[in-house]
Amino acid sequence: MEYNLALIGFGNVGQGLAEILSKKAPLLLEKFDADIRIVAICDLYKGSIADPSGFDPQALLDYINEKGDLKEFPASDKGWDARETIEMSGANVLVELSFTDLKTGEPALSHMIQALESGMHVSTTNKGPAALHFPKLLELSKTHGGEIGVEGTVMSGTPTLALGMNLLAAAGVTRVQGILNGTTNYILGEMENGAEYADALKDAQAKGYAEADPAADVDGHDAAAKVVILANLIMGQSMTMEDVSCTGISGITRDQIQAAQAENQRWKLIGTLENVNGQIEGSVKPVKLDATHPLYGVSAATNAIAFSTDLLGDITLIGPGAGRIETGYAIIGDILSFPH
Repeated sequence: MEYNLALIGFGNVGQGLAEILSKKAPLLLEKFDADIRIVAICDLYKGSIADPSGFDPQALLDYINEKGDLKEFPASDKGWDARETIEMSGANVLVELSFTDLKTGEPALSHMIQALESGMHVSTTNKGPAALHFPKLLELSKTHGGEIGVEGTVMSGTPTLALGMNLLAAAGVTRVQGILNGTTNYILGEMENGAEYADALKDAQAKGYAEADPAADVDGHDAAAKVVILANLIMGQSMTMEDVSCTGISGITRDQIQAAQAENQRWKLIGTLENVNGQIEGSVKPVKLDATHPLYGVSAATNAIAFSTDLLGDITLIGPGAGRIETGYAIIGDILSFPH
């Protein structure tokens, strides 16, 4: 099966995907009969190129590493905007990698709607549309015949949604708890090692874990978006961002960290979905975990999720929640789940 990809955005994740394809294309073809090609790239800053025969992914990476953009990269078509790229590139898969907006989901939402209405498959790591508009996008996919994959929106390439939606569906998921933001987990870990909050945040920014404006991470909004996605896809809810009670980590002090350590406990920012009086409620807040809790030992920028089920008890999945290769792999997972 040929999967011709149009990438909207060619930052870390797009380049991670290209790196995977440069190394694993023969394996993907042999093992999965998946001939995956990049036929178009549209990036606001790096340029827009398209060629129906596809691009050599390693050549793309080499060129952008040398030149910084793709504006002069050899291609049959150049200069298309996102709408033109989706309409004219001949791609049958849209890979939506533009910036995340947790208030409107735009511009990614419009790109995905256009692609789905034209019958294309869509894979995205963009939390905005998945958290705010997934029911609408799913309905469009059913109406027009394309599939939509959002694995990379929750725990990067760690197959959280695939596990919860498929393998655990019959086990009856009753509760979900997760460390869904690696930045805050790293900061809390550094505070355990003696750092003050402000210094730990600066260190996280220096290492690239936190943005210059860290509010989405430290205030809990990034984790809340993931809670919404988990609720809607795994637990069959129609939850919105407004339904999730959200408290970040900026109020956690060194004294609280030390007091927890003295009791063999650890503070973690936990996203939770649980049944409260017959209703599934979502929350994000700092929680003190005992050493017996499955998420207690998760350190650094790692993510983890614990599913409580009727038939299997507790199942815990631990893995990377960020990274260019790791998140690029989520796109590969989505594509391989699309029908041949």
